[in-house]
Amino acid sequence: MSVLLETNLPNLYARGKVRDTYDLGDGRLLMVATDRISAFDVVLPNGIPDKGAVLTQLSAFWFEKTKGVIPNHFLRLLSNCDNADLPFPCSHELAGRSMIVRKARRLDIECVARGYLAGSGWAEYQEGGTVCGITLPKGLRESAELPEPIFTPSSKEESGHDINISFEQVADRVGAETAALLRDSTMAVYRYAANYARQRGIIIADTKFEFGWCDDKLILIDELVTPDSSRFWSFDTYQPGKAQPSFDKQPVRDWLVHSGWDKKPPAPKLPPEIVTGTSARYREAFRRLTGHDLSHRSKS
Repeated sequence: MSVLLETNLPNLYARGKVRDTYDLGDGRLLMVATDRISAFDVVLPNGIPDKGAVLTQLSAFWFEKTKGVIPNHFLRLLSNCDNADLPFPCSHELAGRSMIVRKARRLDIECVARGYLAGSGWAEYQEGGTVCGITLPKGLRESAELPEPIFTPSSKEESGHDINISFEQVADRVGAETAALLRDSTMAVYRYAANYARQRGIIIADTKFEFGWCDDKLILIDELVTPDSSRFWSFDTYQPGKAQPSFDKQPVRDWLVHSGWDKKPPAPKLPPEIVTGTSARYREAFRRLTGHDLSHRSKS
């Protein structure tokens, strides 16, 4: 199965761990989700087939679903090259994995919503009964549903790990009014998405959002409720008290940990079964949440 690891188009705006973004010169950006996959802040040598298409089409799905909760930057999917409206020739490899969005001024805050006790949150809770400094009830088990979802922001770092910060630190950075808006918008979108996903048999244990300013309005940007930005569990097999099978890239992280890799570049090459298994999980998450199979031509 072929993968796309990098694009090279005119007017590169930003190249992240997964996305290549291009400035279209008229207040719009072209965001191309490649098949790159990262873990522990390192891009791995393998790509994951269909990953970019899943991320783009699932983000577009959620942007449409949640636009009544808070506005976002999404304009349209690039599902094919017919009438692409780009200032450069459209390549077939962009279809299904690209979206056109409004340009925004990103806020350097990662807005994380947690509804369940997992990952780094579980590790911290075991040590001191807190998650990102927020005290939780005693006696919770791994993967337990929290009494109420919590807002656990972090700083958005250009390199290295993002750093957990308190709500008060967010307010110091962006102002009290904007901090409250970030928190309230994060929790509103999380609750909407979690309730919808539960009806489709998926638990969204946690997820992270990015926001930006556009025409003096706060909007959602980047990606939205994908296997890269979220922890997805199956409702049918959910059992608190242990780690849960997931539809995200956690098995990739698990394999890397057991490989003995020191988490410094370069990363080891993933074995074929990890690659194909990860691709299948991403596609299954897409199918369950949207109700249809992935297509390189959008059905939205």
